[in-house]
Amino acid sequence: MPARLYRVPVAAPAGVVHLGLGAFFRAHGAVFVAEAMQASGGDWGIIGVSLQSPGTRDKLRPQGWAYTAVELGPQGETPQVVTVLRDVLVAPEDPQAVLDAMAAPAVRIVSLTVTEKGYCHEPSTGRLNPDHPDIVHDLATPLPKSAPGFLVRALQARRAAGAVPFTVLCCDNLPENGRVLRGVVLDLARLIDPALADWIAAEGAFPCAMVDRIVPATTAADLDRLEAATGLRDEAPVMHEPFRQWVIEDDFVGGARPDLAAVGVQLVADVTPYEHMKLRMLNGTHSSLAYLGYLAGHETIAATVADPVFARFARRLWRDEIIPALTPPPGEDLAAYAAALAARYANPAIRHRTWQIAMDGSQKLPQRILGTIAEGRAAGRPVPGLTLAVAAWMRYASGRDEASRAIEVKDPLAPQLAALWRDDPAETVAGFLGLSQVFPAVLREDAGFAAELTAALARLVREGARAAADA
Repeated sequence: MPARLYRVPVAAPAGVVHLGLGAFFRAHGAVFVAEAMQASGGDWGIIGVSLQSPGTRDKLRPQGWAYTAVELGPQGETPQVVTVLRDVLVAPEDPQAVLDAMAAPAVRIVSLTVTEKGYCHEPSTGRLNPDHPDIVHDLATPLPKSAPGFLVRALQARRAAGAVPFTVLCCDNLPENGRVLRGVVLDLARLIDPALADWIAAEGAFPCAMVDRIVPATTAADLDRLEAATGLRDEAPVMHEPFRQWVIEDDFVGGARPDLAAVGVQLVADVTPYEHMKLRMLNGTHSSLAYLGYLAGHETIAATVADPVFARFARRLWRDEIIPALTPPPGEDLAAYAAALAARYANPAIRHRTWQIAMDGSQKLPQRILGTIAEGRAAGRPVPGLTLAVAAWMRYASGRDEASRAIEVKDPLAPQLAALWRDDPAETVAGFLGLSQVFPAVLREDAGFAAELTAALARLVREGARAAADA
């Protein structure tokens, strides 16, 4: 596993600022951009921004911003040293420095991976939540906290300087993510300056995108194993599966973008069918397996699907509930895609923890699962597996597993969710369905869905996750 690291020469200046420099982007988007620059050149170095803490910056700075991306294949590991980062800024330490970087004329793209909750919106409607504490802060001061706040204030600075806007490229798992982010940004801009909102609407670009690569959390053992193999200590490597996909709506301000097509990025006119395919087939089953698998005692997705009960459960979800609700993207075979997903989930080298996937369920379920349920019910198709997955999320969000052990629930609504749990499944379901920020009105008002969800939850509590999934 040869690899060389540290003190790489700084080549192309920054043309991209990325908000939310987590493991996923460093294992996905940054790798694509680095390879595109290697293939076709261009000034597309990346300035990363942490919106929370200095941890990533502090690990990368001594390494000259270089890090190793390690492909975890069934036959072994393959490292790639990534040298596309030019700097990492920490927003809470110096928000003005972040705004200055975003406002620089050389920066033509600002991309984001801030997770669903980072958009300060209502997942059930896609609109800005003006009462979100970070948005309240960002309306009161020009030095923002939120990702939408940084976008709006940086675009405000570019407009004041007579510069063109940057393209805003969302890389998070949101349906129609570019359009949702455009709406959030315009909502916030109108509250600050209606003329600014008009300028962004007329001149800006918010292409939709679909991203796909499984990136498990890096462990201390990964760091030690990489050091033993290469002879160099990397404090910030990322681990990823071999598969990768990036589909982007080809809509950039002035057409300015890296030559992403040269390295396999699909540039298309309409991302929606690809996005639905991935969000529902991959993310929907990932979340379903995460909640049920965690409750059944499985630590990883690979361990979960190694259990034949859950492997069959996933196949039923794809065949009977998810694929019938989808329109295939051009050239895609959905049954073949499902088979490929099953193989990816079973990769023993990928230790993607069920607990990690289970985070932020209140933000993820609307686009991953609830949309499919609503469409299935409207079409008269039974959706028992996905309904059971929602029940498993409710059980998980209670903060206690099947053996009454505490669960560390990571969710912006965690206290509220835990308080909704009751011994009576019908009361629990009624409380959860009252969450308008999670459940769309079509499901909140569906008495049949409430009854089926109540029955699924009662079975889950009575029989346990594994037995409930073994329909």
